[in-house]
Amino acid sequence: MAMGLANNSRRGSRRGSRRAPMADINVTPFVDVMLVLLIIFMVTAPLLAAGVPIDLPESRANALAPEEDPVTLSIDGDGFIYFGDDRLAAGELPERLANIRPRSDGALPQVTLRADQALQYGRVMAVMGELNRAGFNSISLVTSGSDSSP
Repeated sequence: MAMGLANNSRRGSRRGSRRAPMADINVTPFVDVMLVLLIIFMVTAPLLAAGVPIDLPESRANALAPEEDPVTLSIDGDGFIYFGDDRLAAGELPERLANIRPRSDGALPQVTLRADQALQYGRVMAVMGELNRAGFNSISLVTSGSDSSP
């Protein structure tokens, strides 16, 4: 009976314990959370690039390399012009284009034009004419995916 008491007293006492502290860290939950966050960012990143919902036309053209800080203009199906995510009032486009500063090398930034496919050709050309008048000669027209027709 005395031995049973001695064993019980050792179990409850940490002073006499000779066990080494556990030094392993379980990183599996951390890796799982990081992978889920990576997937979320990969899915949402393309959606953040363009905030104006536009039904883009399709094209078989090759994609261009993205440029640092391009100027993004969008024309929605109703013909309203957006500078980035800001809707412009009628006649405000030339003023906004005049306020754009050249890059460090002296050249104006590249303009990315997104236009709804339901728009009339004249509306898109009027915006391109304003861009040309403001000195923007490098204009990229954005399309979605590729068209399988020849």
